[in-house]
Amino acid sequence: MKRVIVIPARYGSTRLPGKLLLDIAGKPIIQRVYERACESTLADRVLIATDDERIQKRCAAFGAHAVMTGSECRSGTDRVHEAIKTIDADVIVNLQGDEPEIRGDMIDTLIRAVEQEGLDMATLCSVIDDPQDYKSPHVVKCVRDRNGFALYFSRAPLPFLQKSDAPIPLYKHIGIYGFSRPFLETFVSLPKGRLEEAESLEQLRALEAGYRIKAIVTEYEGTGIDTEADLERARKRIK
Repeated sequence: MKRVIVIPARYGSTRLPGKLLLDIAGKPIIQRVYERACESTLADRVLIATDDERIQKRCAAFGAHAVMTGSECRSGTDRVHEAIKTIDADVIVNLQGDEPEIRGDMIDTLIRAVEQEGLDMATLCSVIDDPQDYKSPHVVKCVRDRNGFALYFSRAPLPFLQKSDAPIPLYKHIGIYGFSRPFLETFVSLPKGRLEEAESLEQLRALEAGYRIKAIVTEYEGTGIDTEADLERARKRIK
C-alpha cells in the first residue's frame, strides 16, 4: 500500500486572507502543517497543492514540494485530486493547510483505519471541552452514530441540547480526511451538494450522496486557524 499526504493550500480565505503564510513562532502556518505531516510514520510522501506562486515559493524555501493546481477547484479535496492524478497512491490523506497542531500519530490512526477497515472515507474528531467551541460557527461539529460513522457535520451547535447537562458527548471536527483511491475518484465526480453549499463543508458532498464517513475520536487540544482569534490561540500554545 502506498500512502500520500497532500496539503491543499489555497491563498484566498474569506475570513483570513493569505493565512497560510502568517507567522506562528517564526514559521508560516503552512510550514508547521508540513512538518507535522512529515512526522507520520506510515506516509510514503508529503506534498503541498497550491494555486498561488507566493505559497509555492515559500514552500520551496523550507524544502517542501508544492504542486501548482488550478484556481477553479471546488474544494480542498478537489485540489488534492488534481495534485495526485499522476502519482501512484492507494490511500490519500487530505490534511488541511490550517491545522498547525496536528500530530503524526493522528495521521497514522487515520491511515490505519482506512486500510484495516476497508473504508472509503474517514476523518477525525475530538471531544469539545470549551462551551464556546460548541456555539462558534467557526468550529465544525460532528454527530456520530453508534458505529462511529458521521451522521452530519455542521457549523451550528449540534446536537441541540434541551438540557445543558445532557449526558452526551459533543465532538468537533478536525481538518483531515483519509480516502481510498477509488473513492477519491468517486468523490470528485459527484455534483456539489446543496448542504455542502449551504454550510461550506466539503464532506457533506459525500453524506448527501449517500456515502458513509467514519469519524474517529482522538485526543486533540489544537484547533484549525479560521480567524484572528484562532491564530492568537495557536500562537499562545506554540512557542
